[in-house]
Amino acid sequence: MLRSPKTTLLAAGALLLSLACQAQKPLKKNEVLLFSYFKGNGEDGLHLATSPDGLQWTALNGDKSVLTPAVSKDKLMRDPCIIRGTDGLFHMVWTTSWHDRGIGYASSKDLVHWSEQQEIPVMAPEPEARNCWAPEITYDAPHKQYLIYWATTIPGRFQAGESKLDAGYNHRIYYVTTSDFKTYSPAKVLYDKDFNVIDASIQPSGRRYVMFLKDETREPVQKNLRVAFADQAAGPYGAPSAPITGKYWAEGPTAMQLGNKWLVYFDKYTEHKYGAVTSTDLEHWTDISDQVQFPKGARHGTVLRITKQELAQLPK
Repeated sequence: MLRSPKTTLLAAGALLLSLACQAQKPLKKNEVLLFSYFKGNGEDGLHLATSPDGLQWTALNGDKSVLTPAVSKDKLMRDPCIIRGTDGLFHMVWTTSWHDRGIGYASSKDLVHWSEQQEIPVMAPEPEARNCWAPEITYDAPHKQYLIYWATTIPGRFQAGESKLDAGYNHRIYYVTTSDFKTYSPAKVLYDKDFNVIDASIQPSGRRYVMFLKDETREPVQKNLRVAFADQAAGPYGAPSAPITGKYWAEGPTAMQLGNKWLVYFDKYTEHKYGAVTSTDLEHWTDISDQVQFPKGARHGTVLRITKQELAQLPK
């Protein structure tokens, strides 16, 4: 059936309005926010904080660790990332060591009792790989699988970005996929745009995906956060945007939609505190670092929504 131009415009407008409403994700009455993070070098394990508004955060368990690291020779739990899976479990990955070729993994039904910790040897086939840093998980709904991704340096693999500074690290973002956290695809490059890149964090945004990332370039110095977009979770992702974090040496971004705004929290690691920027269009950013308050010493965390019932089970 043919439609008039007016009818087509109305239909298109309704679709855009529907997509806009779907993009707005205010907290439900039964929801609060949870922030997973580490302190120090990550030797004492997982820390948690909660917030009713995304601005003021209160440490749980007296700001003591709620889970002690148990894998790798270094037994660290840095950069903990928790996602709620489609199977009803919470899945967590983390950095186990400065120099391992694997990442940590555990799951939980309630954020209190965790499965036996495992080390996933994601870069075992690359004997020259120097590290696996800041792993995160994103659910790829169209393909019914999870992406686990992280930063690795393999000496000599990429010429662009090489430097003798920062211990000669020259990272790219790699990833594996899994549907059950038991079997994993071989590792592949997820993001390489001819510069040193770490700390990727991917979120769905309407019909596309947005990657928040750190430009780790040392010469000339960058050390800022940017965004890149793709039509699919596994890419290909486009060129990085201009910096979204201004003058700060920033790392460890974690992002969420709250109402009609995006909130991106980041570790202002040279200042030993947290900052945040906000945007309604993922293009124009406003710094709201003076409005957020995190537990003292919080490092590189991730944010997720939980219910008030789930919060009630966590140690205060």
